[in-house]
Amino acid sequence: MEYQIGERLVPCTRETALSGVRPYVSVLTFEEWEQQKDQFAMGLDIELSEQTLGDTKAEVNYDSLTGTFALPDRSDHMKPGPRFAFALDEKGIVLIDDTGYVNRTLERIAANRKWKMPGLERFLYDFLEDMIAGDVQMLDRYEKELNALEEQILRNSETATTIRINDIRGELLDLRSHYIQMMDLGQELEENENGFFDDDCLRYFRMFSERVERLQNTVLSLREYTAQLRDLMQTQIDVRQNRIMAFLTIVTTVFTPLTLITGWYGMNFRYMPELEFPWAYPAVLLLSILIVIGLLYMFRRKKWI
Repeated sequence: MEYQIGERLVPCTRETALSGVRPYVSVLTFEEWEQQKDQFAMGLDIELSEQTLGDTKAEVNYDSLTGTFALPDRSDHMKPGPRFAFALDEKGIVLIDDTGYVNRTLERIAANRKWKMPGLERFLYDFLEDMIAGDVQMLDRYEKELNALEEQILRNSETATTIRINDIRGELLDLRSHYIQMMDLGQELEENENGFFDDDCLRYFRMFSERVERLQNTVLSLREYTAQLRDLMQTQIDVRQNRIMAFLTIVTTVFTPLTLITGWYGMNFRYMPELEFPWAYPAVLLLSILIVIGLLYMFRRKKWI
């Protein structure tokens, strides 16, 4: 699939795309790229293949700029997202993709974008922006979920566990790495080492890098939030343990004098005078009750219970 960059993306033939009248966008599979790359006459020092699709990056060639995109799967962070490559020069850009992601993106851009000052730089800006279009809403969902987890922790809910918090922390770490790579790519485009872009249009790449930086800062804030939630959960656990220990301490304190009394009078020495008194048992029982009441009253006054 070939497009010319005018006021809109306009589908065209390969011959029209390579005519040089307007910048072009070409979409190929990796197999097509291997067979047809010589038609684009780009000075490539670095070979593009499916084996190079590990990270998002851009690399300067002798007379071209090549790179790869490795995007996260927004719906399931355990799965790899779309991965594709690109090669560009001053005449246009070739996008090499076997997943169908690029074609869907170009269809959206062709349907929804119209440019007063068309150019390769403006297209690239919209193409890059489409990759992060829903990220603000995605990060907002993370924040709302963390808020809900915080409320569960404060309610001592058993459903609030560290497992989900740790999962979110790991997903945010992946997003942080992705945004760092996207910022590096935007800065590489802005440097314009080969002079492919108009200097007045480099601001598009700077705008993109700044937006990605804001997303990265949000991710860092959310990661700090997850750390705070883990600390809060540990604090709640400590509070519950302290309450249990306080209860056990009170029980032990109440029963210690009673244990002393029962141990003392359980010795059954022959000449213990209290053993012969008819009122000895009720007296000891009353004394035990008074001790318990007195200790509970003292604990109450000191607000230990």
